Amino acid sequence: MNRVAVIDYGMGNLHSVAKAVEHVGDDLQLSVTSDEKIIMAADRVIFPGVGAMRDCMGEIIRLGIDDILRRFVETKPVLGVCVGMQALLEHSEENNGVDCIGLFAGNVIKFKEGMTNDSGETLKVPHMGWNKVRHSKSHPLWHDIPDNSRFYFVHSYYVKPGNANDVVGESTYPEYFTAALAKQNIFAVQFHPEKSQTVGLQLYKNFLTWDGGL
Repeated sequence: MNRVAVIDYGMGNLHSVAKAVEHVGDDLQLSVTSDEKIIMAADRVIFPGVGAMRDCMGEIIRLGIDDILRRFVETKPVLGVCVGMQALLEHSEENNGVDCIGLFAGNVIKFKEGMTNDSGETLKVPHMGWNKVRHSKSHPLWHDIPDNSRFYFVHSYYVKPGNANDVVGESTYPEYFTAALAKQNIFAVQFHPEKSQTVGLQLYKNFLTWDGGL
């Protein structure tokens, strides 16, 4: 039995994440929960998130999710998704500055207004839509996902990691930004796998069999 906990702190697109995981999982026990005992008993954790960072971190701290994640990731795999990825950094400049969980070095910063593409067209913020993701490094979660596959993004802020070695995926808007981070038992993505069709489902499938190693 593969026990998977999708962490519920009231700020995630939990239904679509859970449905995607159930679709690709075999012999799966899936829990959408904030219960410490259930999370710690799981084999792996998915940490999604949407919304404003101040509200997210407020609930994460209130529920003790930050401490639970720090203990869990010492021995078992964690997948961060969208704001769940951003919350794993040290600090976000959103909402006049918010301290985050700090499992990755670095900060979360906002896309600049007035950005333009190669044709001179103004790029909107939030960045919303399909973008190619380049594999900066090989990783088990990229298994059977071709390099430069398109994933679905919705975000106004992006991760600027403190350690370039943590970057395993990049995209552009219009400059390169970090689309995926990995370190030890953690893999985290800025895009939404559950909205990314075949390649997104493959990433969840890969996570369900990942032991946290390289």
